[in-house]
Amino acid sequence: MVLASGSPRRRELLAQLGLSFEVMVRPVDETAYRHPEPGERVRLLAGAKARAVAGELEAGVVLGADTLVAVDGRVLGKPAGAGEARRMLEELQNRWHRVYTGVAVADAATGRMETVAVQTAVLMRPMTAAEIDRYVATGEPLDKAGAYGIQGLGAVFVSSIEGSYSNVVGLPLDVTAEMLERFGITVL
Repeated sequence: MVLASGSPRRRELLAQLGLSFEVMVRPVDETAYRHPEPGERVRLLAGAKARAVAGELEAGVVLGADTLVAVDGRVLGKPAGAGEARRMLEELQNRWHRVYTGVAVADAATGRMETVAVQTAVLMRPMTAAEIDRYVATGEPLDKAGAYGIQGLGAVFVSSIEGSYSNVVGLPLDVTAEMLERFGITVL
């Protein structure tokens, strides 16, 4: 099995399942996948990532994924810097937003592929400016979609979630396990 993602969080989640896998990342032009619907965007991107790696292999199962955060239909990717991270957190506080993860599983030998998008609703509590500044100063928000990591310090700002916790981290394990089973990889 090959993980077509450089995300350390996805590596950790797959390791939790006890799966052995290699990591292989190939560049994908994400600007070609600017679909207006966030779920469709991540589904298409996950498929492109899996296809890019599977196309270089003779055999094997490739897992691709992509995650983004959306509020009021507007996509929040990874912040470009501390100022943008602050603005994102200010926008997310005291309201619901959605986290979307696209998952793709591809069989390199046959070209068969399945893709899906999973969404989870997340409610952030109100935050003071000082809390936001301290959090941004940790550096954690700078490489996370929506400028927070629910699996890290950002968890202190999350009041509630509706849906898959692991989806918010970056890979919905329930859906991923079901997809991998259909490609002959047994999780349990």
